[in-house]
Amino acid sequence: MLFDIKNETLPREELAKLQLMRLQDVCRRVYANVPFYKKRFDELGVKPEDVRSLDDLRRLPFTTKQDLRNNYPYGLFAVPRANIARVQASSGTTGQAVVAGYTQRDLDIWAELVARCMCASGVTPTDIVHVAYGYGLFTGGLGAHDGASKLGAMVVPASGGATRRQAHLLRDLGATVLACTPSFALHLWESGMEVGIDFRDLPLKIGVFGGEPWSETMRHSMEEKMGIDAHNIYGLTEIMGPGVAIDCMEHNGIHLWEDHFIAEIIDPETGENLPEGEIGELVITTITKEGTPVIRYRTRDLTSITTAPCRCGRTHLRLNRLTGRTDDMLIIRGVNVFPQHIESLLMQVRGISPNYLIVVDRQGTLDTLEVQVEVAQQLFTDKIKELQGLEQRIQKDIKEYCGVTARIRLMEPHSIERSGGKATRVVDKRPRD
Repeated sequence: MLFDIKNETLPREELAKLQLMRLQDVCRRVYANVPFYKKRFDELGVKPEDVRSLDDLRRLPFTTKQDLRNNYPYGLFAVPRANIARVQASSGTTGQAVVAGYTQRDLDIWAELVARCMCASGVTPTDIVHVAYGYGLFTGGLGAHDGASKLGAMVVPASGGATRRQAHLLRDLGATVLACTPSFALHLWESGMEVGIDFRDLPLKIGVFGGEPWSETMRHSMEEKMGIDAHNIYGLTEIMGPGVAIDCMEHNGIHLWEDHFIAEIIDPETGENLPEGEIGELVITTITKEGTPVIRYRTRDLTSITTAPCRCGRTHLRLNRLTGRTDDMLIIRGVNVFPQHIESLLMQVRGISPNYLIVVDRQGTLDTLEVQVEVAQQLFTDKIKELQGLEQRIQKDIKEYCGVTARIRLMEPHSIERSGGKATRVVDKRPRD
């Protein structure tokens, strides 16, 4: 089943022609309207008119997340602010959010692409879609909501939290599709089992999960426990949000919508393009976005691509399952958490040592975050009540700044192991399938 038969099945030669035309257009727009890109193009000695083929894309500058932070909040807008209909944002390492602007056309295209994704996973206009992604500046909730509405499905805007209540809503409202992070889906399942609600007995049949990495082993486990067909939806705030790519019902790679994005795989060390099939860093260029188009955005996600035909009939290339990241960002329950971010918070607390350790683990189906931090001897020998107050303060700061709840463990001075080289700041104990 296809949502947009014409564009989803374009011959690859036609896709390439369309991509080139749209790439040339976006290059003209960013050069004329975004000082950051004009400067980068000029530094490389490249003008928009120099882009005569898709091979010329590799002559253009990369864009990084730090570039987006440095131009906070509106520095990368390619249209007047009066033309922006909505902003979405994700957090960063320095406290500066990454702000993405959308014109009304951008929002319409976003909804259309999420609708394509849902249709590729088997969702139909007769379905009831329970959206348990967070709403607000995070792209997940509104992105999934608008896409399901565009498809014509009924939407339950549940957002996150309140797992037992959501389990009852899934049963009572008869949802057939669940859209959320995979870890939250499993948490919902556990909460349901605790109150006697077995998802396998519900009308629920499809899961559209994203926002954090998850393995094929986890997908099969979810499908068995929940009685659903689970799909991996991919997206980034910097590019659009969820809906950039998804695995179709063949589960043979993640289709990326090439009429709106150009994907490259590069060597993360040299920046050189890698051939099809080789694993490297995914780089994406937006070719239709008006508000904040990005040229050659380095996603830091590691994957490979294939253009081999898919049995579903879609001609767009497929990403293989992401194998990791090139940076140190942690994804905890769908939230991006950076060690430097936590460090900056700890260093603002009087009496806290610069020696700390972040421990990520998984209890049941949910990721856990523990921050071990050494305190000065004087503080460590204070009253228990005062130490508890310090733990609560740090926990509150991390929750407010990072958006996740962490367990704080105050440690004696010199109790955290030192290293002769680079300090080990993160220990990730989550199972690797």
